[in-house]
Amino acid sequence: MTRAGAIASYAGRRFLSLALTLLAASVVIFVLLQIAPGDPAAYMMGLNADPRALEALRAELGLAGPPVERYLNWIGGVLRGDFGVSYTYRAPVSSLIAERLAVSGPLALLALALAVGVGLPLGAVAAARRGGPLDALIMAATQIGLAVPNFWFAILLVFVFSIVLGWASAGGFPGWDAGVLPALRSLLLPALVLALPQAAILARVMRSALIDAQGRQYMLTARAKGLSESEALRRHAFRNALIPALTIIGLQFSFLVAGGVIIENVFYLPGLGRLVFQAITQRDLIVVQGVVLVLVLIVVTVNFLVDIAYAVVDPRLRRPA
Repeated sequence: MTRAGAIASYAGRRFLSLALTLLAASVVIFVLLQIAPGDPAAYMMGLNADPRALEALRAELGLAGPPVERYLNWIGGVLRGDFGVSYTYRAPVSSLIAERLAVSGPLALLALALAVGVGLPLGAVAAARRGGPLDALIMAATQIGLAVPNFWFAILLVFVFSIVLGWASAGGFPGWDAGVLPALRSLLLPALVLALPQAAILARVMRSALIDAQGRQYMLTARAKGLSESEALRRHAFRNALIPALTIIGLQFSFLVAGGVIIENVFYLPGLGRLVFQAITQRDLIVVQGVVLVLVLIVVTVNFLVDIAYAVVDPRLRRPA
């Protein structure tokens, strides 16, 4: 089988796994939210609501009927691109998610680009200078990056770059209609905050992977051919060290999309994290279901792409189990 055919076969097997994972996740999401305490209709109408009016509202919101029927109605709508209508906002959930994802998605991509652009080179330099002063300095810096709370770092950046220097906005998002540069400028500080611990993790993982590769047989052969340590690392070890790094990068992107709730609140960004947080507090279950399912879709899609990258980097993974 050709290289392209092997990768396509591997991608097909992984895609089937992705579809089954999404189906199972949709069932779990629906069941957990149904058994969660609290009634959205009672939350909206108050404690002293008339029981008949309460039942009518439940029927209007699609909360009446057997759970299986409600699940099939919901998942059938999702497959058509219809996530339902928000109880609170009285707007299509799909439009709310798309609007907030237009902030969280670029924020996560920008943060990930900063983390990869800083973390991987630092890890490679630390591995090449193992045991030296530069290695110790980089490892100390990564330890600080992991230890510093991101909300404290966010407040510090706002104070320095917004209040003292006036170089960036202290918060808010002007929207993409205001222009790409103003929008990216408002996302730069929160992206830096999110990227700091991720860059530290990537640097440490990359250093460990490269150091592990230094003792492998192919590295001994490369040195015997006359390659310097840095050349042997770059030409032979880096490709193998990318496999654990790709795993971390995939996990990081999923975290950056879903886990930026605190940072979005510090910088007052209308992102996906704030939407799901507000929906939970308002018992807007249809929004929570939609957002969590989209987040699961993002996670499994990123994992799928990482698996394909594995197959490109390591030919052994293309073979059927």
